[in-house]
Amino acid sequence: MRARAPDVQGHVDQAGVRIGYEVYGTGSPTLLLLPTWTIVHSRLWKAQVPYLARHYRVVVFDGPGNGRSDRPLDPAAYQLNAEAGAALAVLDASGTDQAVVVSLSKAASWSLQLAADHPERVLGQVFIDPTISLAAPTGARAKSVDTFYDEIEDPRGWEKYNAHYWRHHYRDFAEFFFAQCFPEAHSTKQREDTVGWALETTPEVLLTDARAAIADPETVLAWCARVNSPVLVIHGGDDRISPPARGEALAAATDGELIVLEGAGHIPLARDPVIVNRAITQFVERVRRSPQTPTRRAQSPDAAALPRHVWTRGARRSTKVLYLSSPIGLGHARRDLAIAEQLRAHRPDIQIDWLTQQPVIDVVEAAGETIHPASAWLASESAHIASEAAGHDLHCFQALRRMDEILVANFMLFQEVVEDGLYDLVLGDEAWDVDHFWHENPELKRSSHVWLTDFVGYLPMPDGGEHEAYLTADYNAEMIEHIDRFPRIRDRAIFVGNASDVVPDVFGPGLPKIRDWTQDHFDFSGYITGFTPPTPDQRTQWREDLGYGPDEQICLVTVGGSGVGTALLELAIAAFPIASSVVPGLRMVVVAGPRIDPARLPTRAGLDIRGYVSDLHRHLSVCDLAIVQGGLTTTMELTAAQRPFLYFPLAHHFEQTYHVRHRLDQYGAGRCMDYAATDPDALADAIAIEIGRDVDVRPVETGGAERAAAMIAELL
Repeated sequence: MRARAPDVQGHVDQAGVRIGYEVYGTGSPTLLLLPTWTIVHSRLWKAQVPYLARHYRVVVFDGPGNGRSDRPLDPAAYQLNAEAGAALAVLDASGTDQAVVVSLSKAASWSLQLAADHPERVLGQVFIDPTISLAAPTGARAKSVDTFYDEIEDPRGWEKYNAHYWRHHYRDFAEFFFAQCFPEAHSTKQREDTVGWALETTPEVLLTDARAAIADPETVLAWCARVNSPVLVIHGGDDRISPPARGEALAAATDGELIVLEGAGHIPLARDPVIVNRAITQFVERVRRSPQTPTRRAQSPDAAALPRHVWTRGARRSTKVLYLSSPIGLGHARRDLAIAEQLRAHRPDIQIDWLTQQPVIDVVEAAGETIHPASAWLASESAHIASEAAGHDLHCFQALRRMDEILVANFMLFQEVVEDGLYDLVLGDEAWDVDHFWHENPELKRSSHVWLTDFVGYLPMPDGGEHEAYLTADYNAEMIEHIDRFPRIRDRAIFVGNASDVVPDVFGPGLPKIRDWTQDHFDFSGYITGFTPPTPDQRTQWREDLGYGPDEQICLVTVGGSGVGTALLELAIAAFPIASSVVPGLRMVVVAGPRIDPARLPTRAGLDIRGYVSDLHRHLSVCDLAIVQGGLTTTMELTAAQRPFLYFPLAHHFEQTYHVRHRLDQYGAGRCMDYAATDPDALADAIAIEIGRDVDVRPVETGGAERAAAMIAELL
């Protein structure tokens, strides 16, 4: 799922070639993000577009040969004039008079030519790792240019940059090439993305592109001499495709600014998007404040209407907390509200702003909390997770990996909120974006940071094989390296549970045991339910208040607050008539939640189907049996209330399959069921066996919210 959809999509004809373009946002000025080498398309800019489009108008397009554009096999389509002409045609088609032009690698020549030939259309230029002829490639990369058309026996390394190898081993070349583009450790997702985009074109297209002429040094310098707009050059210090000397030469020839990203490779816009996004924005803001832009008003308005910037001395400021509550389901909202309540017991004057999304917003607002207005700009994480599910299957680890552009977009928004709001503390309940990108960009941390989670460690699913085991270990290793290198980023890490609730597995080959590492790096609050389970007398009263008769056997079916779970609801509905025939007084209440339309569920005589239920924990506390997914919050609420329940972990959901099941086993709670092996008859049998059964579980501790709040309050 994209973090932001285009506002406009279109095509323009450029010398008989259809060029696909997209427009995002309505701000000013316009940014034109150029395509680069034909091996990828405009999705390469996915970490930039959502953020930039909140501030400016952004136009992207696919060059000939990939994406939504034609794939011509005529070298003329890839000549310099044609590529620069495509940029001009897109500016015209999108109604863009002027733009700041941003380019990567090979597109530097097209940007220079556009600015030299049409200076009135270019407000400024940002060059990222320019591939131009002002400096020669080095080492084996240089030799590959000379042997491109040679037949090489058993090519190795840069010998794969070869026409014959492309024809017969294109995927292997793409994997090699993008490994060179991303030499940074833990770049598996970026390499995977770019190889996938490379496979959307063909080696024949790339070979056609290779026959197009490149600009010689004299031509490049002539363009540079004619450029009269501001220039920023960003170059990776470990660029193995285009040496940093090229960026230095271009900055010198254009009297531009140079930013060197030490340790970064050829595509920092994907691997280090935060620093690149901020550099682009700072440059654009300088362009907007150029001498051509009036800085004074023509008339002096009333003083009350003038812009005002107010600064308050630190000692006079209120204590401010920014609370980030994960929107993937509703599980975090109740415990986060409980922590906030206890935090106010320590600091009554505290101001808490919530930066979160639906469905959490409704729950938090109903509790009287303050939602930060920037929440409206967050890209939906829960909608992404729902889009990744199929039936009762959600590959949680891969879904999180594919949420990368959403996490970048949301972090960029978060950082603006933190810098504008002068917060004393950021409290992130599984705010993965903040924790990751503050570790990647430690200089951006502006407040104390508390990290809350109820599981630690990615674990591979068995059918993922060696590749998934490698990926999960790599992600775990990156997290461990982050904590070791920058322990100051997490001022306090709190595990919502106890040490025994942590799985005993290892993070991966050569990595520590998860439980041992967690004990060394986390404090433990005990579990946080966010409510007090009823006593037996209270349970009787609650049942009456909720409309449940004393002789009814209440079977409650719920899949939480996410949009994943329709398949399980339908299975339970299909089992209801069968179970009713053997369970006297059975009443099944199916709760669709806030993201599943109850009207789309099948109906049965006597079945009670409801939408969102705000006090669901009360219903769970008094039911005679619950049928749920394997989510931690719902299952632990049932455990705390000592209710029998059947739980169905989502297929390929590592957290529910391993982490949650391990914790429930510690309490002796619930009966784990396999959705794929359960038909309506089998579920009806399980209902008949489990409903109303006395349970003997380890009591769920109380006081978790108080303990967590006490740890957090020490930082204020």
